[in-house]
Amino acid sequence: MDARRDELMTVRQVLAELGGVSRRTFYRWRELGQGPAAFKLPNGELRVWRSDFASWLRQLEEAA
Repeated sequence: MDARRDELMTVRQVLAELGGVSRRTFYRWRELGQGPAAFKLPNGELRVWRSDFASWLRQLEEAA
């Protein structure tokens, strides 16, 4: 994906795209190192680059 067209997603947006995964499950995946790559903003909120989210989903598809 073109870096100029990439966007930052909130945890809420990630959960909505996953169709019903709970916030607790998302954070558990992060603790286990199984969630999409994310980083913390200075205010403590997490963000995920859309390109990293798409890549993570592709890896899940390949593993299935």
